[in-house]
Amino acid sequence: MPDFNLNAMSLAELRDLQKAIVKAIANFEVRQKTDARNKLVIFAHELGYNFDELAALGGPKIKRAPSTKIYRHPENSTVTWSGRGRKPAWYIAHVEAGGDPEALLG
Repeated sequence: MPDFNLNAMSLAELRDLQKAIVKAIANFEVRQKTDARNKLVIFAHELGYNFDELAALGGPKIKRAPSTKIYRHPENSTVTWSGRGRKPAWYIAHVEAGGDPEALLG
């Protein structure tokens, strides 16, 4: 490792050094990613596959079971909520007004 006397350097020299370090780190990361990709390309080829085709597959798709609870709007039964995700305003208003959430199941 080079021997730097940082205390003896001017502000301009320190900023130049900082820029050089940031650039060196970015270049290092690019080289590491390129090396990793090249190793994966070789490994995929050894297995008889094309790396780009494998990379396009993505991860396994996670299928959710359908929701068993369906909450219906108290005044408009065509408006529903599965019980997943953000609670709709009509559901929150019903509960805050003292209504039973189970009464909305339909």
